[in-house]
Amino acid sequence: MKPGFFIYTTGCKANQWDSSIISARLKDCGFEAVPQNEASYIIVNGCTVTRGAVRDIRRFVNRLRRDNASARIILAGCHAQVYPHDNFGADLVLGQAEKFSIVRYINSGGYFVSPREGLEMEDMPGEPAAQGKTRFFFKVQDGCDRFCSYCVVPFARGVPRSRPFNEIRTVMERLKDAGIQEVVLTGIEISAWHDREYGYGLTDLLRVLDDLPSPRRIRLSSVDPLMFTDDFIETAAVSPKIAKSFHIPLQSASDRVLAAMGRPYSVSYIRSLLDRLLRRIPDAGIGMDVIAGFPGEDAQCFKETRDFLVSVPIYYLHVFPFSSRPGTRAASMEGAVREEEKKARVKELKLIDARKREVFHGRFVGSEAVIIPEGKRYHGRYMRGYTGNYIPVHVPYDRTLENRAVTVRIEQVEKEMVIGSVTGE
Repeated sequence: MKPGFFIYTTGCKANQWDSSIISARLKDCGFEAVPQNEASYIIVNGCTVTRGAVRDIRRFVNRLRRDNASARIILAGCHAQVYPHDNFGADLVLGQAEKFSIVRYINSGGYFVSPREGLEMEDMPGEPAAQGKTRFFFKVQDGCDRFCSYCVVPFARGVPRSRPFNEIRTVMERLKDAGIQEVVLTGIEISAWHDREYGYGLTDLLRVLDDLPSPRRIRLSSVDPLMFTDDFIETAAVSPKIAKSFHIPLQSASDRVLAAMGRPYSVSYIRSLLDRLLRRIPDAGIGMDVIAGFPGEDAQCFKETRDFLVSVPIYYLHVFPFSSRPGTRAASMEGAVREEEKKARVKELKLIDARKREVFHGRFVGSEAVIIPEGKRYHGRYMRGYTGNYIPVHVPYDRTLENRAVTVRIEQVEKEMVIGSVTGE
């Protein structure tokens, strides 16, 4: 009988990618993926970016001890890399490098964590791991050296490193042959992607992929504001493959807070970026990350952020309360914002987000767009696909449409759900 394993993943798409590689490694060595309550080995590939993420790991491990007391618990990944001794009683702790060699350690005990400076890009499996039929999340970069004052990610993910261009080209061709319609290029800081052999940067990569076999749509995960040069914007604008959606980690629209965060841009730069981007790609769907309640963010600083976000024609916000992480510079900064005030600011920014989404969706009622429907049912009668600028359009369920690029007409927005009808292929 094959030994059974279950992987519990929290956090970003990069973590999900890593879990798919861990799963492939285990299967190649004779292990079998099984339900959680049947697993002999349970791997927790856990995020550590916020206190809430750590709380989720703790609760899951505590529940495991009750529901599957005989299972061997392995804590791996970001939290294990930064805080290996804060392990909630796991039987084994594996850092970022070690988790990809999990079979070597799986029956050991203790801590195995390599220094961040020695971390390398993991090898691809022989075949890309299955992630569903429509969108494929492909990690092409890892690590970050920015060390923003609030962020534990450079400690958790290590030095920047990139998947070689030739490997990306091979995987893209395989994905196309497998019928994948959309690939999302992910990484911790994909603007830092670089190929040493060809001297390519991210803009070069996108330009070259236009002329190579690949899925029909290429979407980018979060892109650093400094990446938006005129060359990058023009490359995205003219590309037949690059989705016209961009997620920008703004974090604050107060110059004083940005400086304290260690973010290397000003609010005026961001406004100029948006002007340049939307002048060239008027229908671009632009999202932004915002942190509320950073130390020293007084009422005036928050007002500057709120007013800026109201004024700019973006699509949506991802809003987070500031969460202090041990080992970061912000953890010892003065001017802490009360938790009640953080919650109030988050609530206010989420109202702005809701209004932004409503306005953006409404702009496109009556227009046509291409979506790639996914197989999941919504409200029993709809299936959903995303437009190039990331609008989730729901159309009447028809299984034959799954993973096929179809043209839809956006008919209405009903209770925050965008509804359309198929008009062609």
